[in-house]
Amino acid sequence: MSFWIQLRLLLWKNFTYRKRRTVQLIIELLWPLFLFFILVSVRQSHLAFQQHECHFPNKALPSAGTLPWIQGIICNIENPCFPHATPGETPRVVGNFNQSIVSRLLSDAQKVLLHATQDHTLHSFQQLISALKKFSENSPPLSGLPVREYLKTNQTLSQFLLNNASLPTEVVNDLMTAKINLEQVITNM
Repeated sequence: MSFWIQLRLLLWKNFTYRKRRTVQLIIELLWPLFLFFILVSVRQSHLAFQQHECHFPNKALPSAGTLPWIQGIICNIENPCFPHATPGETPRVVGNFNQSIVSRLLSDAQKVLLHATQDHTLHSFQQLISALKKFSENSPPLSGLPVREYLKTNQTLSQFLLNNASLPTEVVNDLMTAKINLEQVITNM
């Protein structure tokens, strides 16, 4: 048999089957239409609204290191959506605050401790600690320095607070000029 004869017989068989079962044919035709009209009614009852483009803060993976990974989990726990690009969206940037004092202190300590296989390195590190202790005993207290003094010149914290956190300029200026009492911070740790 040729293809066209088989197709014609199959269509004839399907037509006679459908003609004999009219209720089933009506249900097969109306059921998709019913579902389509439900979708149309839901779409008409809930109108679309304009949503701004979403920028999420970057989150480091565990392979980036323990500190950036934990910082990404804790700082972005609510998974906020910002209308502007975040500072960490550039390629190969792990954290938004990599140049902060804490990050630099930890990276410097890690460098010293990783290369501390020689005895003279540990000895010079102990000398540095004793010199810092003497300096802290003889110098005036470190309280009264504003937050701005602890950040690098190109730190993006103020830009982040203005653009992404949508804080007013006065509040950001107050935060940047707020004075930190390091002695109280150290004693509370």
